[in-house]
Amino acid sequence: MTKQIELIPVPKEELKGFKEELKEAFLKGLKDSFDHVENAERLGPIPSDEDFEQSVNSRDSVVRQLMLNGEKIGGVVLTINERMHRNEVSFLYTVASAHGKGLGTQAWHAIEAAFPSTKVWELHTPYFEKRNIHFYVNKCGFKIVEFYHRGNPGPHEGASQPKSDEEYEFFRFEKVISSP
Repeated sequence: MTKQIELIPVPKEELKGFKEELKEAFLKGLKDSFDHVENAERLGPIPSDEDFEQSVNSRDSVVRQLMLNGEKIGGVVLTINERMHRNEVSFLYTVASAHGKGLGTQAWHAIEAAFPSTKVWELHTPYFEKRNIHFYVNKCGFKIVEFYHRGNPGPHEGASQPKSDEEYEFFRFEKVISSP
């Protein structure tokens, strides 16, 4: 019998392995999106070490492993704002062996259930990640609310100069949770 996906805290001593798994999953998505591996790898590690460290070390950060029947199938880094109830998904991934089985959708439902006071979920994903866009819009109920690019840099404004247009081109998604 299949159990529900559980969100288990990631101990500090396991964060390095968590980061490597996350990077591996994101690199696979990047490689799947580009014809040539060298095109994917020229963008550098995704996420950058700096982005990862900033996300997991923020005051409101929640870092969880996604577990199914005692097996790790992925992970999530969230920013939970208890006061505003507007929460952000910094990183969400599933391991390759979990793809195409509905486990990502089940994981998203587990995340929502773990934070029932959330009024709005927000996240960002690159323009080329068609699999992510399909997942968030068609499976999880998010809406695309903004497109960031050189003319509308959004969260990149004031950051170090990106190397390419790809680093500017992101969608911002929101999911407004309706009251029961």
